[in-house]
Amino acid sequence: MDPLHSAGPALVWTVVLVFVFLECAVIIGLFLPGDSMLLTAGIIFASHETGHTQVWGLVVATMVAAIAGNQVGYVIGSRTGHRLIARKNGKYINAENLARVTDLLHRHGFAAVLIARWIPWVRTLCPMVAGAAGMDHRRYTVASSLGAVIWAPILLLLGYYTGGYLNKVSWLMPTVSGSLIVVLIVGTVLGLRQYRTEMSRPTEDFALECADLDGVPGDAHADTVPLRTLRAERRVGASHTRIVWTNPRS
Repeated sequence: MDPLHSAGPALVWTVVLVFVFLECAVIIGLFLPGDSMLLTAGIIFASHETGHTQVWGLVVATMVAAIAGNQVGYVIGSRTGHRLIARKNGKYINAENLARVTDLLHRHGFAAVLIARWIPWVRTLCPMVAGAAGMDHRRYTVASSLGAVIWAPILLLLGYYTGGYLNKVSWLMPTVSGSLIVVLIVGTVLGLRQYRTEMSRPTEDFALECADLDGVPGDAHADTVPLRTLRAERRVGASHTRIVWTNPRS
């Protein structure tokens, strides 16, 4: 642990903030260990002489990184339009998972964005799907920012105060923190390999076919997108799944 300790908090800050931003902004974040990274960072800071100051500083910086990542993910989704690329037979990036996230946003709106913060793979897909489905940007920003403000301090401080107890046993702290770091490194390597495998699969079109919202009365909207019914269509022999919002009045 000496090399890590002598490197100072800068190494921990860099790794945590990069991982958190990527996890909230782009597909590769699906395969990075976000929650465990924050817990480990908190434990490591517990053994540092400036740990208390550092962990609170990292709490604020992590909130900012998560909020920024959520905004980038939303913009990617909105600029992609109604079409997102899934992977045929993919483990995570598949039409079924995208449909699940879309349905979650449609049915629960504001609360769904808060809940998504605590579900790793949903945390990454939610911003892009929210942007593509046309969720009100202001409501999305408030919900995702509130989620980040709750998520970051809980995990970092949980790790920090757990590390405080581990510090009371001289041999326990280096053993636990060293093991966690190894697990994170291995998990990251395996995650990147899984990402390459996933992205090498053939693409499968995922479409959100939503009508233009211009001129639709406010009470005809759900929290996120028009109050319509989600259904999946897979034509016989077709290579893609189409997710369609249908108007229940029609």
